[in-house]
Amino acid sequence: MKVKDAPKSATSIIVRSASNARISQSKMPMLELMRRIFRKEEVALKAVKFLTLVEERQKSGKPLKVEEWEEVMEELGMVRSSFYSMRNKLIGAGMISIRNGEYHLSGAFSKDLVDMARWWWVVVLGYDPESL
Repeated sequence: MKVKDAPKSATSIIVRSASNARISQSKMPMLELMRRIFRKEEVALKAVKFLTLVEERQKSGKPLKVEEWEEVMEELGMVRSSFYSMRNKLIGAGMISIRNGEYHLSGAFSKDLVDMARWWWVVVLGYDPESL
């Protein structure tokens, strides 16, 4: 499938091969990851804030509710269309999900990356999957 033919819910991410561009080497790994998803620095910063809010509320036992969108938009300083565009990219990437009207961090993003890495390692490079 070509990127232009991807479903609206899909999200693109920039992949970099240089070892000095690794997210884990960044002083701000979450921001570096968001920069790979969002074109504008301003949106990447707001996505970090949104993910942090989802994480904090989830850990506190009071998950962020979808119906709180107006308060969240105001806190992030975003208009409705920009907020939903950002949110939908995070959902499309598998970083967050909506369950029972609440936002939750999701492991789908990690699973997709692991699947891609394993496929490349085993099928393309021909290495033993246990050596990954």
